[in-house]
Amino acid sequence: MITFWFEFASTYSYIAAERMRTLGEVPPRVVWRPFLLGPILKSMGLETSPFNVWPTKGAYMWRDVERLAGREGLVFRPPQPFPQNGLQAARVATGSAQASWLPDFVCGVYRAQFAQGKNIAEREVLRGVLEDVGADADDALARAEAPETKNALRAATEEAAARGVFGAPSFHVGDELFWGQDRIDDALAWRER
Repeated sequence: MITFWFEFASTYSYIAAERMRTLGEVPPRVVWRPFLLGPILKSMGLETSPFNVWPTKGAYMWRDVERLAGREGLVFRPPQPFPQNGLQAARVATGSAQASWLPDFVCGVYRAQFAQGKNIAEREVLRGVLEDVGADADDALARAEAPETKNALRAATEEAAARGVFGAPSFHVGDELFWGQDRIDDALAWRER
């Protein structure tokens, strides 16, 4: 089994989520796990994305993601602001972890942010994505606000950190960690060992 750790503000998670869905790596073959990278970065002394801290690294990332998106046939444009606040989207995904539409929702949120220039912190943006994937938007948004959902997302973030996740996307196959969208094939091959 593969656990796919993704962060909604992550440019490379956008590419990874679309690729995982295209490959058919959806539940139950893969566990899609949203988490919050901000608390993990904060524990490393960073207050924002490393791509904002180091401008040269940021400039490279924007061009790299643009190339990767083109290769995958995806539209990409840098969002404003960056990073966006993906907390509510992560709560919706956490509260709907068993829903058959979860991968479509995840990819829809990424497209809203990285292709359509929408602010994913806005409830109406998430409502639109939920409606587009055929979900009961009122139910999903209500579950996102439930204390047990908030606690589950917090626990997922703590679990990711405890298991060595330091960036997004990341993949676990058992205890083996693979970091980066360019490690999807390695994770899939490891699963087949």
